[in-house]
Amino acid sequence: MQMDPDKVRKLQQMGLGSVWQRRGLNADESGSVSATAALAGDASPHAAADAASVMGMDWATLEENIRGCDRCGLCQGRAHAVPGVGDRKARWLFVGEGPGRQEDAQGEPFVGPAGMLLDNMLRALGLARGTNTYIANIVKCRPVGADGRDRPPTADEVAACMPYLVRQIDLIRPDVIVALGKTAAVSLLGLPADTSLASLREKIHHHAGLPLIVTYHPAYLLRQPADKAKSWRDLCLAMSLLNGR
Repeated sequence: MQMDPDKVRKLQQMGLGSVWQRRGLNADESGSVSATAALAGDASPHAAADAASVMGMDWATLEENIRGCDRCGLCQGRAHAVPGVGDRKARWLFVGEGPGRQEDAQGEPFVGPAGMLLDNMLRALGLARGTNTYIANIVKCRPVGADGRDRPPTADEVAACMPYLVRQIDLIRPDVIVALGKTAAVSLLGLPADTSLASLREKIHHHAGLPLIVTYHPAYLLRQPADKAKSWRDLCLAMSLLNGR
Protein backbone atom coordinates (compact mmCIF):
# COMPACT_ATOMS: atom_id res chain seq x y z
CA MET A 1 0.00 0.00 0.00
CA GLN A 2 1.33 3.44 -0.93
CA MET A 3 1.83 5.74 2.05
CA ASP A 4 0.87 9.40 1.91
CA PRO A 5 3.97 11.32 0.64
CA ASP A 6 3.69 13.93 3.39
CA LYS A 7 3.60 11.23 6.07
CA VAL A 8 6.59 9.52 4.47
CA ARG A 9 8.50 12.81 4.55
CA LYS A 10 7.73 13.34 8.21
CA LEU A 11 8.76 9.79 9.11
CA GLN A 12 12.01 10.30 7.25
CA GLN A 13 12.59 13.50 9.20
CA MET A 14 12.49 11.37 12.34
CA GLY A 15 14.95 8.88 10.89
CA LEU A 16 12.26 6.22 10.51
CA GLY A 17 12.93 5.41 6.91
CA SER A 18 15.69 5.96 4.40
CA VAL A 19 18.15 8.80 5.00
CA TRP A 20 16.58 12.07 3.93
CA GLN A 21 17.75 15.47 2.75
CA ARG A 22 16.18 18.64 4.10
CA ARG A 23 13.67 20.42 1.94
CA GLY A 24 15.22 22.81 -0.54
CA LEU A 25 18.77 21.61 0.16
CA ASN A 26 20.96 19.01 -1.44
CA ALA A 27 23.54 17.07 0.54
CA ASP A 28 26.37 19.42 -0.42
CA GLU A 29 24.44 22.54 0.63
CA SER A 30 23.19 21.19 3.93
CA GLY A 31 26.32 19.35 4.95
CA SER A 32 24.29 16.84 6.95
CA VAL A 33 21.22 14.66 7.08
CA SER A 34 18.43 14.25 9.60
CA ALA A 35 19.57 13.93 13.20
CA THR A 36 17.69 10.74 13.88
CA ALA A 37 18.43 9.29 10.46
CA ALA A 38 22.10 9.51 11.33
CA LEU A 39 21.51 8.16 14.81
CA ALA A 40 18.93 5.46 14.26
CA GLY A 41 18.85 4.50 10.58
CA ASP A 42 15.89 2.41 9.43
CA ALA A 43 13.45 1.52 12.18
CA SER A 44 11.07 -1.38 12.69
CA PRO A 45 7.50 -1.20 11.31
CA HIS A 46 6.29 -0.92 14.91
CA ALA A 47 8.54 2.08 15.58
CA ALA A 48 7.49 3.70 12.31
CA ALA A 49 3.82 3.29 13.15
CA ASP A 50 4.43 4.70 16.62
CA ALA A 51 6.26 7.72 15.19
CA ALA A 52 3.48 8.26 12.65
CA SER A 53 1.04 8.56 15.52
CA VAL A 54 3.22 11.28 17.09
CA MET A 55 3.07 13.30 13.88
CA GLY A 56 -0.72 13.35 14.12
CA MET A 57 -0.85 14.66 17.69
CA ASP A 58 -2.15 18.06 18.70
CA TRP A 59 -0.43 19.99 21.51
CA ALA A 60 -2.51 18.55 24.33
CA THR A 61 -2.05 14.95 23.19
CA LEU A 62 1.64 15.49 22.48
CA GLU A 63 2.39 16.86 25.94
CA GLU A 64 0.31 14.14 27.60
CA ASN A 65 2.33 11.51 25.75
CA ILE A 66 5.63 13.15 26.65
CA ARG A 67 4.73 13.20 30.34
CA GLY A 68 3.80 9.52 30.26
CA CYS A 69 6.52 8.40 27.87
CA ASP A 70 8.46 5.18 28.43
CA ARG A 71 10.32 5.01 25.08
CA CYS A 72 13.72 4.77 26.80
CA GLY A 73 15.23 4.15 30.21
CA LEU A 74 15.31 7.83 31.16
CA CYS A 75 11.69 7.52 32.29
CA GLN A 76 12.68 5.27 35.17
CA GLY A 77 14.38 7.88 37.32
CA ARG A 78 12.50 11.03 36.41
CA ALA A 79 10.39 13.17 38.70
CA HIS A 80 8.84 14.98 35.72
CA ALA A 81 9.16 14.82 31.98
CA VAL A 82 9.78 18.30 30.58
CA PRO A 83 7.89 18.89 27.29
CA GLY A 84 8.86 22.55 26.85
CA VAL A 85 7.44 25.97 27.54
CA GLY A 86 6.47 29.09 25.64
CA ASP A 87 4.52 30.56 22.76
CA ARG A 88 3.26 27.81 20.47
CA LYS A 89 3.39 30.18 17.51
CA ALA A 90 6.80 31.61 18.38
CA ARG A 91 9.23 32.95 15.81
CA TRP A 92 12.14 31.83 18.01
CA LEU A 93 12.72 28.22 19.10
CA PHE A 94 15.56 27.58 21.56
CA VAL A 95 16.64 23.94 21.93
CA GLY A 96 18.89 22.69 24.72
CA GLU A 97 20.25 19.29 25.62
CA GLY A 98 17.95 17.92 28.31
CA PRO A 99 16.52 18.68 31.74
CA GLY A 100 18.84 19.00 34.72
CA ARG A 101 18.09 18.36 38.37
CA GLN A 102 16.03 21.51 38.91
CA GLU A 103 14.18 21.12 35.62
CA ASP A 104 13.34 17.52 36.50
CA ALA A 105 12.00 18.69 39.86
CA GLN A 106 9.85 21.49 38.42
CA GLY A 107 8.88 20.11 35.01
CA GLU A 108 10.03 23.22 33.12
CA PRO A 109 13.18 23.72 31.02
CA PHE A 110 15.96 26.11 32.01
CA VAL A 111 14.83 27.08 35.50
CA GLY A 112 18.19 27.02 37.35
CA PRO A 113 21.16 29.39 36.99
CA ALA A 114 21.49 28.48 33.30
CA GLY A 115 17.83 29.40 32.88
CA MET A 116 18.39 32.78 34.49
CA LEU A 117 21.21 33.43 32.03
CA LEU A 118 19.01 32.32 29.12
CA ASP A 119 16.32 34.75 30.29
CA ASN A 120 18.94 37.51 30.31
CA MET A 121 19.97 36.55 26.79
CA LEU A 122 16.33 36.75 25.70
CA ARG A 123 15.97 40.19 27.27
CA ALA A 124 19.06 41.39 25.40
CA LEU A 125 17.26 40.41 22.19
CA GLY A 126 14.10 42.22 23.25
CA LEU A 127 12.40 38.91 23.98
CA ALA A 128 10.91 37.25 27.04
CA ARG A 129 10.21 33.69 28.07
CA GLY A 130 6.74 32.76 26.85
CA THR A 131 6.42 35.68 24.45
CA ASN A 132 7.34 34.89 20.85
CA THR A 133 9.75 32.25 22.16
CA TYR A 134 9.51 28.53 22.80
CA ILE A 135 12.10 26.60 24.81
CA ALA A 136 12.55 22.84 24.47
CA ASN A 137 15.20 20.15 24.77
CA ILE A 138 16.48 17.30 22.64
CA VAL A 139 15.38 14.80 25.31
CA LYS A 140 12.47 15.39 27.65
CA CYS A 141 13.72 13.47 30.72
CA ARG A 142 16.86 14.06 32.75
CA PRO A 143 19.89 11.95 31.75
CA VAL A 144 21.79 10.99 34.91
CA GLY A 145 25.17 9.25 35.06
CA ALA A 146 26.26 6.54 37.48
CA ASP A 147 27.73 9.30 39.66
CA GLY A 148 24.33 10.97 39.99
CA ARG A 149 25.39 13.95 37.87
CA ASP A 150 23.84 15.21 34.64
CA ARG A 151 25.25 13.66 31.47
CA PRO A 152 24.66 14.03 27.74
CA PRO A 153 21.92 11.77 26.34
CA THR A 154 22.99 8.68 24.41
CA ALA A 155 22.30 8.24 20.71
CA ASP A 156 19.51 5.77 21.50
CA GLU A 157 17.92 8.21 23.95
CA VAL A 158 18.04 11.00 21.39
CA ALA A 159 16.52 8.77 18.71
CA ALA A 160 13.72 7.67 21.04
CA CYS A 161 12.79 11.23 21.97
CA MET A 162 13.36 13.06 18.68
CA PRO A 163 9.86 12.40 17.26
CA TYR A 164 8.44 14.64 19.99
CA LEU A 165 10.76 17.52 19.11
CA VAL A 166 10.14 17.02 15.39
CA ARG A 167 6.41 17.32 16.04
CA GLN A 168 6.92 20.42 18.19
CA ILE A 169 8.91 22.04 15.39
CA ASP A 170 6.23 21.06 12.90
CA LEU A 171 3.51 22.62 15.06
CA ILE A 172 5.42 25.81 15.87
CA ARG A 173 7.12 26.39 12.49
CA PRO A 174 9.48 28.98 13.99
CA ASP A 175 11.35 31.48 11.85
CA VAL A 176 14.65 30.48 13.45
CA ILE A 177 15.93 27.65 15.65
CA VAL A 178 18.77 28.34 18.08
CA ALA A 179 20.66 25.21 19.13
CA LEU A 180 22.07 25.75 22.61
CA GLY A 181 25.19 23.66 22.91
CA LYS A 182 26.86 20.84 21.06
CA THR A 183 24.37 18.07 21.85
CA ALA A 184 21.45 20.11 20.49
CA ALA A 185 23.44 21.14 17.43
CA VAL A 186 24.70 17.72 16.35
CA SER A 187 21.36 16.07 17.13
CA LEU A 188 19.36 18.52 15.04
CA LEU A 189 21.89 18.55 12.21
CA GLY A 190 22.58 14.83 12.17
CA LEU A 191 26.32 15.25 12.64
CA PRO A 192 28.90 12.97 14.30
CA ALA A 193 29.20 13.32 18.06
CA ASP A 194 32.82 14.46 17.76
CA THR A 195 31.90 17.50 15.64
CA SER A 196 33.25 20.60 17.34
CA LEU A 197 30.92 23.39 18.35
CA ALA A 198 33.44 25.92 17.02
CA SER A 199 33.05 24.48 13.51
CA LEU A 200 29.28 25.05 13.62
CA ARG A 201 29.13 28.57 15.01
CA GLU A 202 28.77 31.73 12.90
CA LYS A 203 27.10 29.78 10.09
CA ILE A 204 23.52 29.43 8.92
CA HIS A 205 22.41 25.81 9.03
CA HIS A 206 18.99 24.31 8.34
CA HIS A 207 16.75 21.76 9.98
CA ALA A 208 13.60 20.65 8.14
CA GLY A 209 13.92 23.69 5.89
CA LEU A 210 14.16 26.13 8.81
CA PRO A 211 17.26 28.25 9.52
CA LEU A 212 19.26 27.09 12.51
CA ILE A 213 21.98 28.94 14.41
CA VAL A 214 24.38 27.23 16.82
CA THR A 215 25.67 28.84 19.99
CA TYR A 216 26.92 27.90 23.44
CA HIS A 217 24.72 26.36 26.10
CA PRO A 218 24.04 28.82 28.95
CA ALA A 219 25.51 26.33 31.45
CA TYR A 220 28.80 26.47 29.53
CA LEU A 221 28.71 30.27 29.55
CA LEU A 222 28.38 30.23 33.33
CA ARG A 223 31.67 28.33 33.45
CA GLN A 224 33.30 30.33 30.65
CA PRO A 225 31.86 33.86 30.85
CA ALA A 226 34.51 35.19 28.47
CA ASP A 227 32.63 33.42 25.65
CA LYS A 228 29.44 35.41 26.24
CA ALA A 229 30.57 37.89 23.59
CA LYS A 230 30.84 35.07 21.05
CA SER A 231 27.37 33.87 21.97
CA TRP A 232 26.02 37.38 21.51
CA ARG A 233 27.42 37.41 17.97
CA ASP A 234 25.59 34.14 17.31
CA LEU A 235 22.34 35.59 18.58
CA CYS A 236 22.82 38.70 16.46
CA LEU A 237 23.21 36.43 13.44
CA ALA A 238 19.90 34.80 14.34
CA MET A 239 18.29 38.22 14.77
CA SER A 240 19.54 39.28 11.35
CA LEU A 241 17.71 36.33 9.80
CA LEU A 242 14.45 37.42 11.38
CA ASN A 243 14.95 41.04 10.42
CA GLY A 244 15.35 39.91 6.83
CA ARG A 245 11.93 38.24 6.83
